Amino acid sequence: MSEQKLRIAIAGNPNAGKTSLFNALTGAHHKVGNYPGVTVEKLEGVISRNGRQYHLIDLPGIYGLTAYSIDEVVARDFILDEKPDLIVDVLDSTNLERNLYLCLQFQELGVPVIGALNMTDEAEAKGIRINEKTLSASLGIPLVKTVGSKSKGMDELLDCVDALNDSGRDAARGAAHTVTYGMEIESKLEILQTMIRADAAFIKKYPERWLAVKLLEKDSDAYKRLKEHERAQEIGAFAKEASLWLDKHYGKDAEIVVSEQRYGYIRGAVQESLQIIKAPDFSLTEAIDRVIMNRFLALPLFVAVLWLLFQLTFAVGQYPMDWLEGFFTFLSDALNNVMPDTLFRSLLVDGVIGGVGGVLSFVPLIVILFCLLSILEDVGYMARAAFASDKLLHAFGLHGQSVFPMMLGFGCSVPAIMAARTLKSQRDRILTALITPLMSCGAKLPVHVLLAAAFFPENAANMVILLYGCGVVLSLLSAFVLRKTALRGEPTPFVMELPPYRAPTVRGVLWHVWEKTSRYIKKAGTIILAASILVWLITTFPRYEPSPEEMQAFAATYLENNPGADEEAVAAYAEVSGEQLAVEHSYAGRIGHFIAPVFKPMGFDWKLATASVIGIVAKEVIVSTLGILYRVGAEESEENEGLRAAITGDPHMTPLVAFVFMLFTLIAPPCLAALATIKAELGWKWLGFEYAFLLLLGGVLSVIIYQIGLLLV
Repeated sequence: MSEQKLRIAIAGNPNAGKTSLFNALTGAHHKVGNYPGVTVEKLEGVISRNGRQYHLIDLPGIYGLTAYSIDEVVARDFILDEKPDLIVDVLDSTNLERNLYLCLQFQELGVPVIGALNMTDEAEAKGIRINEKTLSASLGIPLVKTVGSKSKGMDELLDCVDALNDSGRDAARGAAHTVTYGMEIESKLEILQTMIRADAAFIKKYPERWLAVKLLEKDSDAYKRLKEHERAQEIGAFAKEASLWLDKHYGKDAEIVVSEQRYGYIRGAVQESLQIIKAPDFSLTEAIDRVIMNRFLALPLFVAVLWLLFQLTFAVGQYPMDWLEGFFTFLSDALNNVMPDTLFRSLLVDGVIGGVGGVLSFVPLIVILFCLLSILEDVGYMARAAFASDKLLHAFGLHGQSVFPMMLGFGCSVPAIMAARTLKSQRDRILTALITPLMSCGAKLPVHVLLAAAFFPENAANMVILLYGCGVVLSLLSAFVLRKTALRGEPTPFVMELPPYRAPTVRGVLWHVWEKTSRYIKKAGTIILAASILVWLITTFPRYEPSPEEMQAFAATYLENNPGADEEAVAAYAEVSGEQLAVEHSYAGRIGHFIAPVFKPMGFDWKLATASVIGIVAKEVIVSTLGILYRVGAEESEENEGLRAAITGDPHMTPLVAFVFMLFTLIAPPCLAALATIKAELGWKWLGFEYAFLLLLGGVLSVIIYQIGLLLV
């Protein structure tokens, strides 16, 4: 191993506190990226201590190294191909037997392993006492007690890393114990290992013990890797014959026999090192679950929690959102007063501030929403939500675990689509990824809030919640239709552990909020800024100056509708109308008028049509586009509320049109980033299917609702 820089993989089961331990070690010194070749998100952190640098890689939470899900593939491939210097396996001290199963598999990979006995405080509260020295001797690996959420044991863990590094890779690997699988299995493994060792170059790449065990377990990936061996055909034939013999000898699948041997080894090690002092008479988790998981109350409670979450978001976020809107209005007025009337001023005021400023005004809502969702996740409620909604989702052909990507979709479609990879069935993964964009993400939230506040001021929060509900209902109905047509088949059974309730840490919640909010702000400063400047350019050029005759016609129209109006009001109306005419003669106006007939059955004029098309870049751009298109849409006054006033002042915009536009924004194909993620996850075929499906669904529903609305109004 390197004396100066160590590459350490942080691994473990889901809900073992892996992320909290990673955050405790790295603090703010980490970055988000993707593993090579796939869109699985990873965290990396670099820290320095005692003249040594530690490069930490946070692997996805997994239960085993048999590749049933993409996360397991990523974790296994990273260790086999990237060969980190050592693995820190984060173990849930309250459930050691389940967690040690993965630990034994790591040991067979030939990489030095350190076990972090995490959440020892919870184990002790339950009366569980772990003798880490005895357990360490049984497993042959160092063990350190930690509490990641409280940053306890971090120095001891790094000291152990240093000690293991100083002892050398070979010494650490030699000290680790491997499972003895019994005479019958070991006799087959011995032959396989001897055959594998015949290729010296091959065993430098793949550990012989690990490969031999995986071949007996009939692991398809192991057989693919075996093709690189010079005696691949001979070894593969013997492995298949050996697996078949074990199946017949034990009367069960060889993979099950191997698993039973591992658990037998684990039970023996745990029995020697673990002591239950006193089982608690009262379990808070069980007491809460009697209500939360009640078959009659679970789903209504889940709906009530979501309703309360959004009510809090809008009730608390309205004030800072208004402050930000006021700040950007003040900034625009200040620049208008101090700068000459030039194209550069127009670019700053109308393009940058009018576009990006309108999007940034919604940051408080994004922060509050992400904060509340993060608290629910850290507390342990989101896992209960999956169980609560399992029966409902199952009725529509979805897997219970699909609720996680769907809930993530409230934040951003990109990680939500990526989260679908945790489902075991390929059909379930495809179905979940396809319906997730129907959830109202954080990028669509500004559009909903803007129009709901403008046209439904008394029930703005309820209107936004209604749109979120429409997204959920449409996703379920779409899943039902797709399951009966393009994705026929039964959903796989839902099996998942329920973590105990835990108090969320301020540090953990703030980290999650900052991670997600910073992406939103970064997008506002890059993609949305570029899009806003582009929209400003196409709405400004070619320049058009209304003729005196056109200005006189505007003034005459205003006087006809407002007899006795003073000269100042007439002049202001004529000026605004002239600027609107200039926009209509711009490239944006020409494009908008060209495509407007397609959107006319939905009730959209050329401005809404233009915003809908440009919104393919990012949904937030819809707000910035409307901000630029409507920059001349309202007369100036002391009580001018900016874009909301401009939109409500447009005679074409009605509550019906506003609702249909919000609905179309909700359903229409997602942003380019989400589409790129669908392509990466599912391929071109499903990307094309998704785009056509959402465009057709959004268009047809919008037309139907608008036309019915016209009949009822």
